[in-house]
Amino acid sequence: MPDLLETLAVQRDVYSVSRLNRETRLLLGTSFPLIWIEGELSNFATPGSGHMYFTLKDGAAAVRCAMFKNQNMYLRFRPRNGLAVLLRARVGLYEPRGEFQLTVEHMEEAGFGALQRAFELLKQKLAAEGLFDGQRKRLLPPFPRRLGVITSPVGAAIRDIVSTARRRFPAMPVIIYPSPVQGAAAAEAIAQALRTASRRKDCDVLILARGGGSLEDLWAFNTEIVARAIAACEIPVVSGIGHEIDFTIADFAVDQRAATPTAAAELTTPDGPRLLSRLVGYEQELELRLRRHRQRLGQTLEWLRGRLRQQHPRLQVQRQMQRIDGLELRLKLAARYVFKELNSRLNEPTMRLQQCGPRALLMGAAARHSQLAQRLWVAQHREMEIRRHRLRSAGAMLNAISPLKTLDRGYALVTLTDDNRVVRDSGVVMLGDALDIRLARGHLRAKVTGKTR
Repeated sequence: MPDLLETLAVQRDVYSVSRLNRETRLLLGTSFPLIWIEGELSNFATPGSGHMYFTLKDGAAAVRCAMFKNQNMYLRFRPRNGLAVLLRARVGLYEPRGEFQLTVEHMEEAGFGALQRAFELLKQKLAAEGLFDGQRKRLLPPFPRRLGVITSPVGAAIRDIVSTARRRFPAMPVIIYPSPVQGAAAAEAIAQALRTASRRKDCDVLILARGGGSLEDLWAFNTEIVARAIAACEIPVVSGIGHEIDFTIADFAVDQRAATPTAAAELTTPDGPRLLSRLVGYEQELELRLRRHRQRLGQTLEWLRGRLRQQHPRLQVQRQMQRIDGLELRLKLAARYVFKELNSRLNEPTMRLQQCGPRALLMGAAARHSQLAQRLWVAQHREMEIRRHRLRSAGAMLNAISPLKTLDRGYALVTLTDDNRVVRDSGVVMLGDALDIRLARGHLRAKVTGKTR
Protein backbone atom coordinates (compact mmCIF):
# COMPACT_ATOMS: atom_id res chain seq x y z
CA MET A 1 0.00 0.00 0.00
CA PRO A 2 2.78 2.55 0.80
CA ASP A 3 4.42 1.67 -2.51
CA LEU A 4 1.17 2.47 -4.35
CA LEU A 5 0.86 5.87 -2.62
CA GLU A 6 4.46 6.72 -3.50
CA THR A 7 3.84 5.76 -7.13
CA LEU A 8 0.71 7.95 -7.27
CA ALA A 9 2.61 10.89 -5.70
CA VAL A 10 5.32 10.57 -8.31
CA GLN A 11 2.75 10.57 -11.17
CA ARG A 12 0.90 13.75 -9.90
CA ASP A 13 1.91 17.17 -11.39
CA VAL A 14 1.44 19.49 -8.43
CA TYR A 15 1.16 23.23 -9.34
CA SER A 16 2.30 26.05 -7.12
CA VAL A 17 0.16 29.19 -7.06
CA SER A 18 2.79 31.26 -8.85
CA ARG A 19 3.19 28.58 -11.52
CA LEU A 20 -0.56 28.43 -12.05
CA ASN A 21 -0.81 32.23 -12.39
CA ARG A 22 2.18 32.38 -14.72
CA GLU A 23 0.92 29.64 -17.05
CA THR A 24 -2.56 31.14 -17.00
CA ARG A 25 -1.13 34.52 -18.01
CA LEU A 26 0.81 32.90 -20.86
CA LEU A 27 -2.27 30.96 -21.97
CA LEU A 28 -4.43 34.07 -22.01
CA GLY A 29 -1.77 36.07 -23.89
CA THR A 30 -1.42 33.45 -26.62
CA SER A 31 -5.13 32.60 -26.88
CA PHE A 32 -6.38 36.16 -27.38
CA PRO A 33 -5.01 38.52 -30.07
CA LEU A 34 -4.75 42.30 -29.63
CA ILE A 35 -8.43 43.21 -29.18
CA TRP A 36 -10.62 46.31 -29.33
CA ILE A 37 -13.03 46.65 -26.42
CA GLU A 38 -15.53 49.38 -25.53
CA GLY A 39 -16.90 50.34 -22.12
CA GLU A 40 -17.18 52.97 -19.37
CA LEU A 41 -14.34 54.08 -17.09
CA SER A 42 -14.66 53.73 -13.32
CA ASN A 43 -12.33 53.58 -10.29
CA PHE A 44 -9.85 55.68 -12.32
CA ALA A 45 -6.52 56.24 -10.51
CA THR A 46 -3.16 57.75 -11.48
CA PRO A 47 -0.41 57.22 -8.84
CA GLY A 48 2.90 59.09 -8.78
CA SER A 49 4.50 56.62 -11.21
CA GLY A 50 2.36 58.04 -14.04
CA HIS A 51 0.67 54.70 -14.80
CA MET A 52 -3.14 54.56 -15.06
CA TYR A 53 -5.28 51.94 -13.31
CA PHE A 54 -9.05 51.74 -13.83
CA THR A 55 -12.05 49.44 -14.31
CA LEU A 56 -13.80 49.09 -17.66
CA LYS A 57 -17.47 48.12 -17.28
CA ASP A 58 -20.72 47.79 -19.13
CA GLY A 59 -24.22 47.04 -17.85
CA ALA A 60 -23.41 43.43 -16.88
CA ALA A 61 -19.67 43.04 -16.14
CA ALA A 62 -16.38 44.77 -15.33
CA VAL A 63 -12.68 44.09 -15.89
CA ARG A 64 -9.52 45.59 -14.33
CA CYS A 65 -7.25 47.52 -16.71
CA ALA A 66 -3.76 49.05 -16.59
CA MET A 67 -2.25 51.59 -19.01
CA PHE A 68 1.42 52.33 -18.41
CA LYS A 69 3.10 55.71 -18.66
CA ASN A 70 4.95 55.06 -21.93
CA GLN A 71 1.54 54.54 -23.59
CA ASN A 72 -0.76 57.03 -21.84
CA MET A 73 1.61 59.96 -22.46
CA TYR A 74 0.26 60.14 -26.05
CA LEU A 75 -3.42 60.53 -25.05
CA ARG A 76 -5.15 63.56 -26.60
CA PHE A 77 -7.82 63.79 -23.91
CA ARG A 78 -8.08 63.47 -20.11
CA PRO A 79 -9.70 60.19 -18.99
CA ARG A 80 -12.25 60.41 -16.16
CA ASN A 81 -14.80 58.25 -14.41
CA GLY A 82 -18.00 57.74 -16.40
CA LEU A 83 -16.35 58.44 -19.79
CA ALA A 84 -17.17 55.95 -22.58
CA VAL A 85 -13.94 54.85 -24.27
CA LEU A 86 -12.64 52.47 -26.91
CA LEU A 87 -9.51 50.51 -25.94
CA ARG A 88 -6.95 48.46 -27.83
CA ALA A 89 -5.54 46.01 -25.27
CA ARG A 90 -3.94 42.64 -24.58
CA VAL A 91 -5.67 40.06 -22.38
CA GLY A 92 -3.60 38.96 -19.41
CA LEU A 93 -3.38 38.15 -15.70
CA TYR A 94 -1.80 40.10 -12.86
CA GLU A 95 0.24 37.26 -11.32
CA PRO A 96 0.86 38.54 -7.76
CA ARG A 97 -2.91 38.68 -7.02
CA GLY A 98 -4.19 36.30 -9.66
CA GLU A 99 -6.48 39.02 -11.07
CA PHE A 100 -7.69 38.97 -14.65
CA GLN A 101 -6.84 42.32 -16.33
CA LEU A 102 -6.29 44.09 -19.65
CA THR A 103 -3.01 45.84 -20.56
CA VAL A 104 -4.10 48.88 -22.60
CA GLU A 105 -1.96 50.14 -25.48
CA HIS A 106 -4.35 52.72 -26.97
CA MET A 107 -7.37 54.64 -25.69
CA GLU A 108 -9.79 56.94 -27.47
CA GLU A 109 -13.20 58.35 -26.73
CA ALA A 110 -16.09 56.21 -27.87
CA GLY A 111 -17.32 57.30 -31.27
CA PHE A 112 -13.92 58.73 -32.13
CA GLY A 113 -12.70 55.39 -33.41
CA ALA A 114 -15.27 55.19 -36.22
CA LEU A 115 -14.41 58.69 -37.36
CA GLN A 116 -10.72 57.94 -37.17
CA ARG A 117 -11.13 54.79 -39.24
CA ALA A 118 -13.14 56.72 -41.81
CA PHE A 119 -10.40 59.36 -41.81
CA GLU A 120 -7.69 56.75 -42.44
CA LEU A 121 -9.66 55.02 -45.20
CA LEU A 122 -10.31 58.30 -47.06
CA LYS A 123 -6.71 59.36 -46.62
CA GLN A 124 -5.47 56.06 -48.09
CA LYS A 125 -7.90 56.32 -51.00
CA LEU A 126 -6.97 59.87 -51.97
CA ALA A 127 -3.25 59.20 -51.48
CA ALA A 128 -3.49 56.22 -53.82
CA GLU A 129 -5.03 58.52 -56.45
CA GLY A 130 -2.04 60.88 -56.12
CA LEU A 131 -4.09 63.72 -54.67
CA PHE A 132 -1.44 64.40 -52.00
CA ASP A 133 1.65 64.09 -54.23
CA GLY A 134 4.29 66.74 -53.71
CA GLN A 135 4.50 67.32 -57.48
CA ARG A 136 0.95 68.73 -57.39
CA LYS A 137 1.89 71.31 -54.76
CA ARG A 138 2.22 74.87 -56.09
CA LEU A 139 4.54 77.57 -54.80
CA LEU A 140 2.91 80.45 -52.99
CA PRO A 141 3.25 83.90 -54.62
CA PRO A 142 5.77 86.00 -52.65
CA PHE A 143 3.77 89.23 -53.14
CA PRO A 144 0.08 88.45 -53.68
CA ARG A 145 -2.12 91.34 -54.81
CA ARG A 146 -5.17 90.08 -52.89
CA LEU A 147 -5.65 87.49 -50.17
CA GLY A 148 -8.74 85.26 -50.12
CA VAL A 149 -10.08 83.61 -46.97
CA ILE A 150 -12.65 80.80 -46.81
CA THR A 151 -14.01 80.57 -43.28
CA SER A 152 -16.88 81.59 -41.04
CA PRO A 153 -17.28 85.40 -41.09
CA VAL A 154 -18.07 85.48 -37.36
CA GLY A 155 -15.42 83.14 -35.97
CA ALA A 156 -12.15 83.91 -34.21
CA ALA A 157 -10.18 82.59 -37.18
CA ILE A 158 -11.18 85.45 -39.51
CA ARG A 159 -10.34 88.04 -36.84
CA ASP A 160 -6.88 86.53 -36.33
CA ILE A 161 -6.22 86.38 -40.07
CA VAL A 162 -7.39 89.95 -40.78
CA SER A 163 -5.49 91.43 -37.84
CA THR A 164 -2.33 89.56 -38.81
CA ALA A 165 -2.63 90.62 -42.48
CA ARG A 166 -3.16 94.29 -41.49
CA ARG A 167 -0.22 94.17 -39.12
CA ARG A 168 2.11 92.60 -41.68
CA PHE A 169 0.97 94.24 -44.94
CA PRO A 170 -1.88 96.78 -44.55
CA ALA A 171 -1.98 97.65 -48.26
CA MET A 172 -3.12 94.16 -49.34
CA PRO A 173 -6.92 93.68 -49.57
CA VAL A 174 -8.51 90.65 -47.90
CA ILE A 175 -11.47 89.03 -49.69
CA ILE A 176 -13.68 86.84 -47.50
CA TYR A 177 -15.62 83.93 -48.99
CA PRO A 178 -18.04 83.21 -46.12
CA SER A 179 -18.84 79.61 -45.42
CA PRO A 180 -19.95 77.52 -42.43
CA VAL A 181 -17.09 75.44 -41.07
CA GLN A 182 -19.07 73.03 -38.91
CA GLY A 183 -22.22 71.03 -39.38
CA ALA A 184 -23.85 68.86 -42.02
CA ALA A 185 -23.87 71.53 -44.74
CA ALA A 186 -20.35 72.81 -44.09
CA ALA A 187 -18.51 70.46 -46.48
CA GLU A 188 -20.64 71.39 -49.50
CA ALA A 189 -20.44 75.09 -48.63
CA ILE A 190 -16.65 74.98 -48.32
CA ALA A 191 -16.34 73.15 -51.66
CA GLN A 192 -18.65 75.71 -53.32
CA ALA A 193 -16.58 78.59 -51.89
CA LEU A 194 -13.42 77.00 -53.32
CA ARG A 195 -15.06 76.66 -56.75
CA THR A 196 -16.30 80.28 -56.62
CA ALA A 197 -12.87 81.65 -55.71
CA SER A 198 -11.24 79.55 -58.45
CA ARG A 199 -13.73 80.78 -61.03
CA ARG A 200 -13.63 84.49 -60.10
CA LYS A 201 -9.84 84.68 -59.58
CA ASP A 202 -10.21 87.75 -57.40
CA CYS A 203 -7.18 86.77 -55.32
CA ASP A 204 -3.73 85.22 -55.78
CA VAL A 205 -3.76 82.87 -52.79
CA LEU A 206 -6.48 81.31 -50.62
CA ILE A 207 -6.58 80.50 -46.92
CA LEU A 208 -8.92 77.71 -45.77
CA ALA A 209 -9.27 78.22 -42.04
CA ARG A 210 -11.19 77.63 -38.82
CA GLY A 211 -10.42 77.52 -35.10
CA GLY A 212 -9.68 74.46 -33.02
CA GLY A 213 -12.15 71.75 -32.06
CA SER A 214 -12.73 68.04 -31.70
CA LEU A 215 -12.54 65.55 -34.52
CA GLU A 216 -16.31 65.86 -34.97
CA ASP A 217 -16.05 69.67 -35.12
CA LEU A 218 -13.38 69.49 -37.84
CA TRP A 219 -15.08 66.74 -39.82
CA ALA A 220 -16.16 69.01 -42.67
CA PHE A 221 -12.48 69.33 -43.60
CA ASN A 222 -12.11 65.52 -43.63
CA THR A 223 -14.59 65.00 -46.47
CA GLU A 224 -13.85 63.86 -49.98
CA ILE A 225 -15.77 66.73 -51.61
CA VAL A 226 -13.60 69.34 -49.91
CA ALA A 227 -10.37 67.50 -50.74
CA ARG A 228 -11.31 67.26 -54.42
CA ALA A 229 -12.39 70.90 -54.53
CA ILE A 230 -8.99 71.90 -53.12
CA ALA A 231 -7.19 69.79 -55.75
CA ALA A 232 -9.31 71.31 -58.56
CA CYS A 233 -8.82 74.92 -57.37
CA GLU A 234 -6.68 76.96 -59.76
CA ILE A 235 -5.44 79.23 -56.96
CA PRO A 236 -2.80 78.07 -54.45
CA VAL A 237 -4.49 77.07 -51.18
CA VAL A 238 -3.06 77.24 -47.64
CA SER A 239 -4.78 75.52 -44.71
CA GLY A 240 -4.91 76.93 -41.20
CA ILE A 241 -7.30 74.53 -39.49
CA GLY A 242 -7.49 74.00 -35.75
CA HIS A 243 -4.37 73.84 -33.61
CA GLU A 244 -0.88 72.62 -34.39
CA ILE A 245 -1.68 69.02 -33.41
CA ASP A 246 -4.83 68.86 -35.56
CA PHE A 247 -4.46 67.23 -38.98
CA THR A 248 -7.29 66.94 -41.51
CA ILE A 249 -7.64 65.54 -45.02
CA ALA A 250 -7.63 69.14 -46.27
CA ASP A 251 -4.17 69.65 -44.76
CA PHE A 252 -2.81 66.91 -47.00
CA ALA A 253 -4.59 68.21 -50.13
CA VAL A 254 -3.63 71.90 -49.90
CA ASP A 255 -0.47 73.34 -51.41
CA GLN A 256 0.91 74.21 -47.97
CA ARG A 257 -0.25 73.62 -44.40
CA ALA A 258 0.01 76.12 -41.55
CA ALA A 259 -0.35 75.13 -37.91
CA THR A 260 -2.98 77.79 -37.08
CA PRO A 261 -5.04 80.47 -38.88
CA THR A 262 -2.59 83.11 -37.66
CA ALA A 263 0.33 81.09 -39.05
CA ALA A 264 -1.52 80.79 -42.38
CA ALA A 265 -1.89 84.59 -42.53
CA GLU A 266 1.82 85.03 -41.79
CA LEU A 267 2.65 82.46 -44.48
CA THR A 268 0.61 84.17 -47.22
CA THR A 269 1.27 87.86 -46.50
CA PRO A 270 4.56 89.66 -47.02
CA ASP A 271 6.33 90.92 -43.92
CA GLY A 272 5.73 94.66 -44.37
CA PRO A 273 8.08 95.97 -41.66
CA ARG A 274 10.83 93.70 -42.88
CA LEU A 275 10.23 94.72 -46.50
CA LEU A 276 10.23 98.37 -45.46
CA SER A 277 13.50 97.83 -43.64
CA ARG A 278 14.92 96.14 -46.72
CA LEU A 279 13.68 99.01 -48.92
CA VAL A 280 15.36 101.51 -46.60
CA GLY A 281 18.53 99.47 -46.85
CA TYR A 282 18.20 99.34 -50.66
CA GLU A 283 17.62 103.09 -50.73
CA GLN A 284 20.74 103.72 -48.66
CA GLU A 285 22.74 101.34 -50.81
CA LEU A 286 21.39 103.02 -53.98
CA GLU A 287 22.35 106.46 -52.64
CA LEU A 288 25.82 105.17 -51.78
CA ARG A 289 26.25 103.63 -55.23
CA LEU A 290 24.95 106.81 -56.93
CA ARG A 291 27.39 108.89 -54.86
CA ARG A 292 30.25 106.60 -55.82
CA HIS A 293 29.11 106.68 -59.45
CA ARG A 294 29.05 110.47 -59.41
CA GLN A 295 32.53 110.47 -57.89
CA ARG A 296 33.79 108.15 -60.62
CA LEU A 297 32.14 110.31 -63.30
CA GLY A 298 33.68 113.42 -61.73
CA GLN A 299 37.11 111.78 -61.72
CA THR A 300 36.65 110.73 -65.35
CA LEU A 301 35.54 114.25 -66.30
CA GLU A 302 38.54 115.76 -64.52
CA TRP A 303 40.83 113.31 -66.29
CA LEU A 304 39.27 114.23 -69.67
CA ARG A 305 39.70 117.90 -68.86
CA GLY A 306 43.34 117.26 -68.07
CA ARG A 307 43.78 115.44 -71.37
CA LEU A 308 42.02 118.32 -73.18
CA ARG A 309 44.35 120.81 -71.54
CA GLN A 310 47.30 118.69 -72.59
CA GLN A 311 46.00 118.52 -76.20
CA HIS A 312 45.31 122.28 -76.42
CA PRO A 313 46.74 123.89 -79.65
CA ARG A 314 48.76 126.39 -77.63
CA LEU A 315 50.46 123.53 -75.78
CA GLN A 316 50.99 121.73 -79.07
CA VAL A 317 52.72 124.82 -80.54
CA GLN A 318 54.82 125.21 -77.40
CA ARG A 319 55.88 121.57 -77.54
CA GLN A 320 56.75 121.88 -81.25
CA MET A 321 58.77 125.03 -80.58
CA GLN A 322 60.60 123.27 -77.77
CA ARG A 323 61.26 120.35 -80.09
CA ILE A 324 62.67 122.73 -82.76
CA ASP A 325 64.95 124.31 -80.14
CA GLY A 326 66.16 120.87 -79.17
CA LEU A 327 66.81 119.92 -82.78
CA GLU A 328 68.71 123.18 -83.32
CA LEU A 329 70.89 122.47 -80.29
CA ARG A 330 71.55 118.96 -81.50
CA LEU A 331 72.45 120.34 -84.96
CA LYS A 332 74.99 122.76 -83.46
CA LEU A 333 76.54 119.98 -81.38
CA ALA A 334 76.72 117.71 -84.44
CA ALA A 335 78.35 120.44 -86.54
CA ARG A 336 80.91 121.09 -83.81
CA TYR A 337 81.66 117.38 -83.56
CA VAL A 338 82.06 117.06 -87.35
CA PHE A 339 84.38 120.07 -87.44
CA LYS A 340 86.46 118.61 -84.63
CA GLU A 341 86.63 115.24 -86.38
CA LEU A 342 87.76 116.83 -89.65
CA ASN A 343 90.37 118.90 -87.82
CA SER A 344 91.74 115.77 -86.13
CA ARG A 345 91.91 114.04 -89.50
CA LEU A 346 93.89 116.96 -90.96
CA ASN A 347 96.30 116.99 -88.00
CA GLU A 348 96.97 113.24 -88.17
CA PRO A 349 99.36 113.32 -91.26
CA THR A 350 101.32 116.21 -89.73
CA MET A 351 101.78 114.30 -86.50
CA ARG A 352 102.82 111.18 -88.36
CA LEU A 353 105.37 113.19 -90.41
CA GLN A 354 106.80 114.69 -87.26
CA GLN A 355 107.10 111.20 -85.72
CA CYS A 356 109.09 109.93 -88.76
CA GLY A 357 111.72 112.80 -88.73
CA PRO A 358 115.44 112.26 -87.65
CA ARG A 359 115.04 114.29 -84.53
CA ALA A 360 112.06 112.25 -83.42
CA LEU A 361 113.93 109.03 -84.22
CA LEU A 362 117.00 110.15 -82.21
CA MET A 363 114.85 111.15 -79.30
CA GLY A 364 113.08 107.81 -79.42
CA ALA A 365 116.38 105.89 -79.63
CA ALA A 366 117.78 107.88 -76.66
CA ALA A 367 114.67 107.14 -74.66
CA ARG A 368 114.89 103.43 -75.49
CA HIS A 369 118.62 103.44 -74.62
CA SER A 370 117.92 105.03 -71.25
CA GLN A 371 115.12 102.56 -70.62
CA LEU A 372 117.30 99.55 -71.54
CA ALA A 373 120.14 100.82 -69.36
CA GLN A 374 117.81 101.18 -66.46
CA ARG A 375 116.43 97.65 -67.00
CA LEU A 376 120.04 96.28 -67.29
CA TRP A 377 121.06 97.89 -64.00
CA VAL A 378 117.97 96.51 -62.27
CA ALA A 379 118.60 93.03 -63.70
CA GLN A 380 122.28 93.05 -62.62
CA HIS A 381 121.39 94.22 -59.16
CA ARG A 382 118.70 91.51 -58.84
CA GLU A 383 121.09 88.80 -60.12
CA MET A 384 123.84 89.84 -57.65
CA GLU A 385 121.36 89.68 -54.80
CA ILE A 386 120.24 86.22 -55.88
CA ARG A 387 123.85 84.98 -56.06
CA ARG A 388 124.76 86.52 -52.67
CA HIS A 389 121.75 84.75 -51.16
CA ARG A 390 122.74 81.43 -52.73
CA LEU A 391 126.35 81.86 -51.48
CA ARG A 392 125.19 82.57 -47.95
CA SER A 393 122.89 79.54 -48.06
CA ALA A 394 125.66 77.24 -49.36
CA GLY A 395 128.13 78.52 -46.70
CA ALA A 396 125.55 77.94 -43.97
CA MET A 397 124.93 74.42 -45.25
CA LEU A 398 128.69 73.67 -45.54
CA ASN A 399 129.31 75.04 -42.09
CA ALA A 400 126.45 72.91 -40.73
CA ILE A 401 127.98 69.64 -42.04
CA SER A 402 131.68 70.55 -41.38
CA PRO A 403 133.55 68.16 -39.00
CA LEU A 404 134.94 71.19 -37.28
CA LYS A 405 131.50 71.95 -35.89
CA THR A 406 131.51 68.48 -34.34
CA LEU A 407 134.95 69.08 -32.84
CA ASP A 408 133.65 72.27 -31.21
CA ARG A 409 131.28 70.10 -29.17
CA GLY A 410 134.24 68.22 -27.55
CA TYR A 411 134.85 65.46 -30.12
CA ALA A 412 138.25 64.63 -31.73
CA LEU A 413 139.36 63.21 -35.07
CA VAL A 414 141.84 60.30 -34.58
CA THR A 415 144.00 59.07 -37.45
CA LEU A 416 146.96 56.71 -37.74
CA THR A 417 150.11 58.66 -38.13
CA ASP A 418 151.52 56.27 -40.67
CA ASP A 419 148.73 56.19 -43.26
CA ASN A 420 146.29 58.87 -42.09
CA ARG A 421 143.47 56.35 -41.77
CA VAL A 422 140.65 57.48 -39.56
CA VAL A 423 140.36 55.29 -36.51
CA ARG A 424 136.75 54.18 -36.06
CA ASP A 425 137.39 50.79 -34.45
CA SER A 426 139.99 49.86 -31.84
CA GLY A 427 140.56 46.60 -33.73
CA VAL A 428 142.55 48.37 -36.47
CA VAL A 429 145.01 49.86 -33.95
CA MET A 430 147.99 47.91 -32.66
CA LEU A 431 149.93 48.52 -29.44
CA GLY A 432 152.66 50.98 -30.03
CA ASP A 433 150.97 52.67 -33.10
CA ALA A 434 151.38 56.40 -33.32
CA LEU A 435 148.12 58.38 -33.45
CA ASP A 436 147.42 61.87 -34.66
CA ILE A 437 144.55 63.49 -32.69
CA ARG A 438 142.99 66.64 -34.13
CA LEU A 439 141.00 68.82 -31.76
CA ALA A 440 138.86 71.81 -32.47
CA ARG A 441 141.92 73.95 -31.81
CA GLY A 442 145.24 72.27 -32.20
CA HIS A 443 146.68 68.69 -32.63
CA LEU A 444 147.97 65.98 -30.29
CA ARG A 445 150.28 63.08 -30.94
CA ALA A 446 149.88 59.90 -28.93
CA LYS A 447 151.07 56.27 -28.79
CA VAL A 448 148.81 53.32 -28.13
CA THR A 449 149.78 51.64 -24.83
CA GLY A 450 146.62 49.66 -24.36
CA LYS A 451 143.17 49.05 -25.83
CA THR A 452 139.80 47.56 -24.98
CA ARG A 453 136.80 46.61 -27.01
